[in-house]
This record gives sequence, C-alpha cells and structure tokens, in this order.
Amino acid sequence: MKHPETMLNTLIKENGLNDLTEEEIGDDHVYTGLETPMRDDAFETSDKEKKEKISNLFSEIMEIMGLDLNDDSLRGTPNRVAKMYIDEIFSGLNPANKPQVALFDNKYKYNQMLVEKDITFYSNCEHHFVPIIGKAHIAYISSGKVIGLSKLNRIVQYYAKRPQVQERLTNQIANELTNILDTKDIAVIIDAKHLCVSSRGIKDDTSATVTSFYGGVFNTPQKIAELQNYLH
Repeated sequence: MKHPETMLNTLIKENGLNDLTEEEIGDDHVYTGLETPMRDDAFETSDKEKKEKISNLFSEIMEIMGLDLNDDSLRGTPNRVAKMYIDEIFSGLNPANKPQVALFDNKYKYNQMLVEKDITFYSNCEHHFVPIIGKAHIAYISSGKVIGLSKLNRIVQYYAKRPQVQERLTNQIANELTNILDTKDIAVIIDAKHLCVSSRGIKDDTSATVTSFYGGVFNTPQKIAELQNYLH
C-alpha cells in the first residue's frame, strides 16, 4: 500500500493541481504536500525586522480600509498584529521554536497504547488566515522509549502555530512522533472547526472536520475500535 503522501503527490501530478489558477481553485480545500510551503530565504530576515515590516504593511491595510490610525484604540494595532504573527500564532514556522524532546527508557514495560486526548489547539487556515480551533488525540505504543506527556502537547502546538491545512497538520504531527519515538505504531486524530467555513462563505456554524492518521498496528479495525473506545 502506498504511503498517503505518495498517493497525494501522484494525485496532484495526475490532475495538474499545481497548474491551477487562483480563480480555478476558488474556495476549494487544497493540500499540496507534507511540508509547510516555505521559501529558502525565510529566515534570513530577523524576527525584529519581520515585525517592523508587518507593522508597516498592516498599517497600509488598515488605512486602505478607511480606519483612522490616529485613534487611541487603533494606533498600536499594527505593532500588536506584527508581534502576534511572529511571536505567537505563527511561531511554529521558525525551526528555532521546535520543542526539544528527551527520550526515556520504558522502564515500566508498558506495552499497550498510551493515549493523550483532548489536546486543545488553535491554528490558522492558510487559505484565508482565519482560525482553526480543535482538539487533537494522540496514541502510540512504545518501541522501548517514551517521552514526557507534555511533549505530546508541545508537538501539537508547534505544528499548529503556522498557516495550516488540517490534513497536513495531522500528518506532520504523526511524522514527527514516528521519527522521535522510532515506531510506526502512531495514531493521530484531529477534530476541528474552521472559521473559514463558519464565519464566512457558507457560514455553517455546526459542522466540524475530522482527520486521522493510523500507522503500524493502529491501522487495523481492532486497534481503531480500541482507540475509539478510549476516546469516547
């Protein structure tokens, strides 16, 4: 069976998605790869310089919209937005912010699934830059090593704090855990609401999106059922 990423790249190639124009894509949900699209020179500019440029550009956006930047309430908004982008909601773009993870021997010889559920995260849709709000559920079976529980949360937060597509977020978390824990026995489930669906466009406030990754022994009906039992 082909890896999902291989199947995806084949689909993109066969259907020529890379050649589509913005008008042809429209509001459709497009996911083009496992890696977050980044330029090679993304980190040649310092965070301080980025914040200064974003502040200036956001001032222009506000002025174009007709807002009065001399108003006490709005005067500091461009700087606040710039700081929020670089230091907070998109901090996961910078590899320097990747959580450091220490491995420990599985001295308890616990060989069943470990489940960390209801990990709350906030991300942003890369198509409209509006929030994605959801919960992640992670499970793994130790191959001899374990990590601290809080590191599972930190890995989720790191990949969530960037412009995202939910399918990519799911696979990035799974790929990271597979590499860190040196096991294919990984499961990741994400249940999220997209404000690009609920606050604009179709304006459906009741729907949610669920994505999943089942690797190794989790890719069996029995283990999926066992995991679902833990979650519910």
